[in-house]
Amino acid sequence: MAFGDSPYDKALRESWYGFCEQMKSAGDRVFKQYNPANELQRADGFRFLTQALGQAFDLALETKDPRYPMIQAFCSWNRKLGGDNADCVYLQAWIDGQSAYKITGTKGSARFMNFTVQGPRPEKDAYYGANIPSLHEPFGDTPEANIFGHELKCDWDGKFVLYIGGPKRDQNWLPTTPGSRKLFLRQYFDRWEEEAALYSIERIDMDEPRPLPTQQTILESVRWAGDYLTGAMRDWPDFMMKVGVGLEDEKNINRYPAASLAGGAEQRDQRRGRSTDFMRWRLATDEALIVEFENYDGFWMFTNMGVFWNSMDYLYRPVSYTPSRTAVDGDHRVRLIMTHSDPGYQNWIDTQGFDEGYLMFRNVLSRAVPRLETKVVNVRDLEKHLPDDSKKISPEERARQMHVRFNAIRRRYRI
Repeated sequence: MAFGDSPYDKALRESWYGFCEQMKSAGDRVFKQYNPANELQRADGFRFLTQALGQAFDLALETKDPRYPMIQAFCSWNRKLGGDNADCVYLQAWIDGQSAYKITGTKGSARFMNFTVQGPRPEKDAYYGANIPSLHEPFGDTPEANIFGHELKCDWDGKFVLYIGGPKRDQNWLPTTPGSRKLFLRQYFDRWEEEAALYSIERIDMDEPRPLPTQQTILESVRWAGDYLTGAMRDWPDFMMKVGVGLEDEKNINRYPAASLAGGAEQRDQRRGRSTDFMRWRLATDEALIVEFENYDGFWMFTNMGVFWNSMDYLYRPVSYTPSRTAVDGDHRVRLIMTHSDPGYQNWIDTQGFDEGYLMFRNVLSRAVPRLETKVVNVRDLEKHLPDDSKKISPEERARQMHVRFNAIRRRYRI
C-alpha cells in the first residue's frame, strides 16, 4: 500500500505539510526583537518552542475529547508557558457544559489549591480589558466558577470527591454552563515538605470505550496544534507588552511599574485566588538587582522567567521564593538578590546566565499587595547596600539547599 491508495491520503498529507510549514514560521519568531541576541537566550527560544511542541498533541488530540476527559500536567518542570509559577503544579482537563464529571483523589498538603471551570474563549480579550485579540489557545477564557482547597469537604485522610456539572449538590460541586470548556487545577506550594494532590477525573455516565481517531479528528488536531504553537511563539512576550502598563518603557526596566495590568484585570477576577505584578529586568555581568519589601503575614511567591514568559530552571536553580524559604532581615524586610553568579546570600535569585527576563510576583488569597522596591548596584558593592544581618550562605550550604529543592520538586511531579 502506498500514498494515494486511500481516499483519505491527500487531505492528511496536506494537513501535515501545512503543520510543518507552521513550525518553520514559529521557529523564525525565536529571533524577535524582545529576545536578546546571545547564545543562551536564542537557544532558550527554541527550547520554549520544543517544549510547546511536546505539549501540543496532548492538548489537541490525546486529551481533547470532553466525553473522555483526562487530567494532564499543563505546565511542569519541562513544559514552560504563560508566566508559569515555579512553585505551582498546573493541571487541566477538557470538559463540556452538557456532561457531568467526578474528580476523586487525595487533597495533599499544598498551601493553596483551586479548581476553576473555564468558560468560552472570545475572539477579543475578555480578561485584561484590552481591545486586542485573545491570547492563543488554550488561554483567553475566564473562570465561571471555582472552589478553593480550604472549601473542599474531605475525609479524615484527605480523600475527597468533587462533582463538576450535573444536578446541584450540597457540597463539593461546581456548576457548568453551555459554554464551559475546561477545568483548570492549581496547587501553590510554600514549604518543601508539602505533598502534591493525587486525583483523577471521569465522566459520570461513561458507558462505552473512547472512539478511535478518524481522519477528521486528525485534521482538526493538526490544525489546533499548529495554531497553538504559532500562537505561543507570536504572543509571548508580545501580548503582555500590550496589556502591561509601562512594561515596554525603558524607564521601567528593573522596577515594578505602578500599574502592571490594563483594565484592572485582577480586581475584576478573583476566582483565580491571586493577584500578580511583574517586572522586566536587565542586568550586566557586574550588576545586582535587589528587590525589597516589608515582610507580612501572607502567602507571596516570586518566579524568575525568560523572555518568552517561561519559568527558569526551578528544578536545579534557585529561581523562585516563597515565605517559608526566605530569610527576613532584622528590620523586618525581605530582600531578594538577583545576580548572574552566587553572591553568597541566602535569598539569591539566579539569572541562569540570561541578560534579561521578567520577575513575576504573586500574592495569594489577598488583594493587599506590598510595595515592591528595587535598586541596581554593583556586585562588588552589594554588602554596602544590605543590612549587616542579611543571611549569608556557604557553598556547601547552597549545595544542600539545592538538593532539598531538587528532591521536593521531583516529589511534586513524581519524577
